[in-house]
Amino acid sequence: MAMTETKSLANHFLIAMPSLEDPNFSHTVTYICEHTAAGAMGIVINRPLRITFGEVLEHMQITPGAHVDVDLPVLAGGPVQGEHGFVLHSPPGQWNSSISISDAIAVTTSRDILMALADGKGPTRYLLTLGYAGWAAGQLEREMAENAWLSGPADAHILFDLPLEERWRAAAALIGIDLNLLSTEVGHA
Repeated sequence: MAMTETKSLANHFLIAMPSLEDPNFSHTVTYICEHTAAGAMGIVINRPLRITFGEVLEHMQITPGAHVDVDLPVLAGGPVQGEHGFVLHSPPGQWNSSISISDAIAVTTSRDILMALADGKGPTRYLLTLGYAGWAAGQLEREMAENAWLSGPADAHILFDLPLEERWRAAAALIGIDLNLLSTEVGHA
């Protein structure tokens, strides 16, 4: 399916079907940041790493303020550039390397946002991830046609507020899907 035949999935959730066995994406919700004819880029929002925000700040030689939650988990945003940090946040703001995805959400990759967050002056809602998910031209459309993914409009409550372990089912519920009722078996009756 050509991109001209389908709408952009930017600012949408990509919800892994129960049958998706790729270890990078099994039971994940990915927030799509960009989707064009050239491909797609997104950030997985429910896969914690074994490192914290405080550890990232320490590695970046940034001292956190007393009221900063240094125990906030860092997420595995996807299998591409796993050493590169991404801050998905609201509101967008004015950061050195930032792309607005919607009126309320942006993704930023510059050090200045980490310094602001460490000082308690950054965005009010945010996720810190390492890596991102990427799809070549037509790849995401093929995977969707193969029933690897569900998609639906993004929801800021799920994105920023809901516990990580609840996000996959909650994102599916937004579009009326109960993942418990979907079979992981593929075939015909």
